[in-house]
Amino acid sequence: MAAKTGILVIGASGQIGTELVMGLRSRYGTENVVASDLKTASTEVLESGPFEQLDVLDRERLHQIVVHYNIGQVYLLAALLSATAEQKVMPAWNLNMYGLFYVLEMAKEGIVDKIYWPSSIAVFGPNTPKLNTPQSTIAEPTTVYGISKLAGERWCEYYFNRYGVDVRSLRYPGLIGYKSNPGGGTTDYAVDIFHKAVSAQPFECFLSENTRLPMMYMPDAIRATIGIMEVESEKVKIRSSYNISGFDFTPVELADEIKKHISDFQITYNPDFRQAIADSWPSSLDDSRAREDWGWKNDYSLEMMTADMLSHLTTTVS
Repeated sequence: MAAKTGILVIGASGQIGTELVMGLRSRYGTENVVASDLKTASTEVLESGPFEQLDVLDRERLHQIVVHYNIGQVYLLAALLSATAEQKVMPAWNLNMYGLFYVLEMAKEGIVDKIYWPSSIAVFGPNTPKLNTPQSTIAEPTTVYGISKLAGERWCEYYFNRYGVDVRSLRYPGLIGYKSNPGGGTTDYAVDIFHKAVSAQPFECFLSENTRLPMMYMPDAIRATIGIMEVESEKVKIRSSYNISGFDFTPVELADEIKKHISDFQITYNPDFRQAIADSWPSSLDDSRAREDWGWKNDYSLEMMTADMLSHLTTTVS
């Protein structure tokens, strides 16, 4: 039987997917990486390799794509994020859970070899230690998104222990990138703020100025995502999901860093329902297990990320 060389990214039009597809294509070849999503992808993704329109809840269509492209690895990114999920409870649960089940079952049946599924700091809750949150700790999420991610972690570990499914996962902090727009997450203020800054617009932040959250720059996130999929199976000691982080900051600290480059940037604060979500999450993460088990190390600091974001977005605007 021929080796399954194809890689399928489900949810390729989202914040992570756009950059992950391009990272995978540069590494494994453009024709070997299939992008898929309900909505169309970026021009960059469409012009560089195959794209298939896919609702991950359409199990038959999913199976057809996997077989047609000889898919061995699946990156399942499709999800409704924290703020959006609070407004669409049942659609969020159905998408976030059943999509995972369908892919896990495909791996259980030997149709695909390996799965990547992202978790999130949303699995934690108000009773979780907020500073340097440990890998294993109290996880009592209070949001639809967090509940679905915690359940997903448990199912991933179950399918690994019970059926030997090679599933790997990272608990993403807030992710910041310049190639896609904010996608409905509570940490997305840290993306939108840069777009406003380079367009010389004031920014109204929906979180209070001293709300500290763990964050990561997208190049580090993509490198970590591909990295955990490429390491030997025996090095992946945790099959629920690994804590992973780059740095942490508050809105006012980010704004001050932007002002070093754009001195007249203006920010105001008007916390909304997302403040309660952010208050239930960690302020910083202990990701020492990822560093010890498979060699994770972030490259970017807050200062480096800010300069790089502004450089890329200023070029785009001009």
